[in-house]
Amino acid sequence: MSRLWDWATAAYAVEGVAAACLDLQDHHEQNTCLLLWAGWNAVTGRRPDAETIEAACDIARAWDSTTITPLRTVRRTLKLPVPDIEDDAREAVRNRIKAVELEAERRLLLALEPLSPAPSGGPRPAIDGLVETARAWTRIIPRPALVRLAERLPA
Repeated sequence: MSRLWDWATAAYAVEGVAAACLDLQDHHEQNTCLLLWAGWNAVTGRRPDAETIEAACDIARAWDSTTITPLRTVRRTLKLPVPDIEDDAREAVRNRIKAVELEAERRLLLALEPLSPAPSGGPRPAIDGLVETARAWTRIIPRPALVRLAERLPA
């Protein structure tokens, strides 16, 4: 069985996954790392219970609010030219922030993986895990966007 980080990076490289994740993140207030965890659980035959999913949401919220979202905000601010800051210097700092943001996402995935139970049966459709976890994350379930992601995740 693959490790979560390895699976998530391979999944993110699949055509359409990054766009689906960013849509869920930017337009539906979902947490990409948490959704990748949910998809990985489903396709590897893991069935976390409601308490485990809630704990995963708590960890994701902590990382998201204290680290990932603030870093993403700064990185996105530095994407466009800033008066009185040289483009090369701005881009160098932006790239460092991007690397730290990716490391924070990796750390979040590393924190989520031990919550996952051992596989207990065959794989299930990724959409099942995505919906269960999205439901614990927020009251509004963006089912069409989750389906787009699920259709692109590797089995």
